[in-house]
Amino acid sequence: MTIDSNTLFQNYFIKNKNYDEVLKSKDKINPNWVSLLSNLTKAGSDELTSRQKEIDWLMDENGVTYNVYNDPKGLNRTWDLNIVPFIIHQSEWQTIEKGLKQRAELLNLVLKDIYGKRELIKNGIVPQEVIFAHRGFLRQCDQIRYNTSKNLLIHATDLARGPDGRMWVVNDRTQAPSGLGYALENRFAINKAAPNLFSGINVKQPTSFFQDYNQMLIDAAPKNVSNPNIVILTPGPHNETYFEHAYMSTFLGYPLVKGNDLVVRNGKVWMKSLKELKQVHVILRRVDDVYMDPLELREDSYLGIAGILDVIRQQNVSIVNPIGSGVLENSGLIPFMNAISKYFLNEELILPQIASWWCGQEKERNHVLKNLTKYVVKRIDRSNRESLYFGEFLNKKELKKLKEEILANPYRFVAQAKIQFSTAPDFIDGKLEPRKVMCRTFAIAKRDSYSIMPGGLVRVAAERENLRVSNQRGGISKDFWVLTDKAQNQFQNYSWDNTFQKPVSDINDLPSHTAENLFWSGRYLGRALVTSRLLRMALNKMQHAQYDKSDTPSDSLKIIFEAITNITHTLPGFVGKGKEEVLKNPLKEMNSLILDNFRIGSLAQTLISFNNSYYSLRNLWSKDMWRVFDGIKKLWNKYDKKNEYSISTLIKLLDNTITRLIAFMGLIEESILVDQGLLLYFIGLQTEQASLTIAKTRALIVAHHNEDLEYEVLEALLTSHESLNIYRYSYRSFLSVENVINLVLLNDKYSRSLTYQLNRILKDISKLPVPKGVNGNTACYTLIHQLNNLVSNLDAKKLIVLDDNEALREYLEHVLSDISELLHQTSLSISDTYFNHSYQQNQLVNQNFPLQ
Repeated sequence: MTIDSNTLFQNYFIKNKNYDEVLKSKDKINPNWVSLLSNLTKAGSDELTSRQKEIDWLMDENGVTYNVYNDPKGLNRTWDLNIVPFIIHQSEWQTIEKGLKQRAELLNLVLKDIYGKRELIKNGIVPQEVIFAHRGFLRQCDQIRYNTSKNLLIHATDLARGPDGRMWVVNDRTQAPSGLGYALENRFAINKAAPNLFSGINVKQPTSFFQDYNQMLIDAAPKNVSNPNIVILTPGPHNETYFEHAYMSTFLGYPLVKGNDLVVRNGKVWMKSLKELKQVHVILRRVDDVYMDPLELREDSYLGIAGILDVIRQQNVSIVNPIGSGVLENSGLIPFMNAISKYFLNEELILPQIASWWCGQEKERNHVLKNLTKYVVKRIDRSNRESLYFGEFLNKKELKKLKEEILANPYRFVAQAKIQFSTAPDFIDGKLEPRKVMCRTFAIAKRDSYSIMPGGLVRVAAERENLRVSNQRGGISKDFWVLTDKAQNQFQNYSWDNTFQKPVSDINDLPSHTAENLFWSGRYLGRALVTSRLLRMALNKMQHAQYDKSDTPSDSLKIIFEAITNITHTLPGFVGKGKEEVLKNPLKEMNSLILDNFRIGSLAQTLISFNNSYYSLRNLWSKDMWRVFDGIKKLWNKYDKKNEYSISTLIKLLDNTITRLIAFMGLIEESILVDQGLLLYFIGLQTEQASLTIAKTRALIVAHHNEDLEYEVLEALLTSHESLNIYRYSYRSFLSVENVINLVLLNDKYSRSLTYQLNRILKDISKLPVPKGVNGNTACYTLIHQLNNLVSNLDAKKLIVLDDNEALREYLEHVLSDISELLHQTSLSISDTYFNHSYQQNQLVNQNFPLQ
């Protein structure tokens, strides 16, 4: 195949001076790419465009995101996967794989030595400043021994094609390497959206690697533990790779926990569940080193577990990777890696590295300072928050400042040759364009060796001439294909052949934060649905009355408006100071109540709260639920709170929102079992709906009105409660307060009645486990039982009795007030009993750790 025969390569090589993965010589294609390019050519530009759109749709629909802080596109940026994969043939991969195993083993020995005998320093192989000046070196981890086969259990290496055509090591990732989940999702998406790309191509599958990954976690458990409890520790939903944390939790089947879900007791780590503390044996962490133990490391951290380092010392828990392994993410080690390899392995490095000069040595420092414009300069422990200096782009003033910084602390800096990453084709706007690529590969400890993932995660520069390849800077990803001449089974079986019997998880295995978020997901979802229906009812009333800005709202609308303010707690609104001005243009207030996401109590604010609780649980939800949820977000993204929309536009928005919320509610029961936590969602949902049923009744029925006005108000209540039709079918009479109370409050057969909701809460709370140390019933069960007894003895005829002035139904108000308070106390008691995260320890001596 020649370049001229492929129109997809139009303008591909214009101004492209880099080593290209496709180009073998000036006018010939690399034979490893021929089959793929042939498949791309057969598909044609239009078909590839269609398939790329399907991939984009899959990424969006499946909620594959990468969080970028301060991103104008929003926090949860959709993962960008290009249809054209990156290719390496197994003949080359075998060498790379061998080099990756060597490097992982070498760094494992370095990690063991740094926190052990420190022979590298004693024998002058590595200067002590390279280790001790690195922020990743944690003295608190010194001399800790581990019972795992390796100290370094997971290792990720960033590779790029060097000027000699070989893959060079760019970075090592050892704290909590990310990318495995994204690489796996990339493969699933390409398989589903573009299976024709595989035609005639044998691609190695990562099935056995992920089986090794799971087995590594099991094998990491402390000795004599046959049924280890394994958890995945996440900083939370705002972390940049939180999608992957939730994804791997679902994929592997292990609970996703936050630091406050875990606690140290009696030299062991325990997970707070609804019933009791459950011992944790293995923690796959996605939290950086210094945040892991606020008792010994960063005391201001809320992400880790106080006292965990002491548990690790006692070998009662295994951390993957060990705390302190961040010291290996050290560019200052690179100039010494060849010497380290000879010292430990008596071998030359198989994989070449970027030429590097550590500025702590006089000769090397002088060389760097004289040739500063040729190199890239960075700190040995550079974080994403710190600058990377490209010497060729610095002006005289900037160069002078950099030189001063190097001379002030030379041991903190390293200079590296600027490597010209190779380019590979990306499908952009109907044609192929060269983009710089970087490959992240993964190694997993496997007994006496390491298992290497065939492929990995490929990241691509966002722009054609972009020097940097970074997801934080808008990079694109690729599927990574390792080609082989042997036929491959494209079916990927990711079932785990575990060496232990893991019982089916139940509500006792539910981490406390997960339980709390299930409860609040139910509450926010219930609040969103009830509020949407209430606001829609008011807008329909406004539209039916042929509302005009110059008109004064009717008495019934004024009552409804006041009720909305009181129910949503959005004071001053229609009842506070200045309500006369608000009533002159109630549509403006309605726009705010619906769309202002900064207004507490607004529908937009409720949906944001629901979004937060839902996103924290994304490892539990099905893809169908994510699609419905994402549909709600997309629907609301079309509206700007700065605009004032018409009544009909707002009604349409609420109609679509209500439909999606109901669909979401229906799908929840298909995602998790009642005994795996769905109970908490039901309790939250019924609690919120019961609370708002009380609030609506107090706002609309307690006050007495003349017959016509009362009829309108009762109709409004039933309409907002979606109960008007069932009322007419049940009573076949004109609206009366007594019948409305019987239906909305007292009918124990009607799912939207207060009595039914309270009975459901009682039934579900009775199924919750009684925490250890509690004798008899829990306080929340006692309260809801008392509440049910109160409501079951109510009589509608007594509730509708008016006061002496015939203005209020005082007894109804008194009863509803008592019910509301008891329900509130029940909710607080549920939180105190099951969601208590207040355990905290403080350091005796303050320790300062710089941000990573």
